[in-house]
Amino acid sequence: MDDEADGRPAAGAGSAAVRVDKWLWAARFFKTRSQATDAIDAGHVKVNDLRAKPSREVRAGDVVQIVIGTVARTIEVQGIAERRGSAPMAATLYRETEASVIAREREHDLRRFANTPEADMHGRPTKRDRRALERLRRS
Repeated sequence: MDDEADGRPAAGAGSAAVRVDKWLWAARFFKTRSQATDAIDAGHVKVNDLRAKPSREVRAGDVVQIVIGTVARTIEVQGIAERRGSAPMAATLYRETEASVIAREREHDLRRFANTPEADMHGRPTKRDRRALERLRRS
């Protein structure tokens, strides 16, 4: 028997559904529902490969693609919760796909080992460096 009143996720029988903005907030992808709604409106969230609206309902088994900053995740909904609970409880609501984990780790490594443009500069740029930066910004 599901007991959503005490914060436990409802079992994914397929019939239980909740708004995607509320689910993203409950699963702790966003700190507020407003942030979740803004991300959905900006097109950073897709449900089953379709662009979602905040009122779109998600059920257990749905695939949700989320882009937060430069991090893209593909997750499968495992459970439904209407309320925000603890982090361990939120982790039971979804499972990230293997391809998503590998891609996220690869992007992390690329960013970690990439040379930043300011790595070659030490201190204040010279007039020559400043002009080179301005040329780069204009192009």
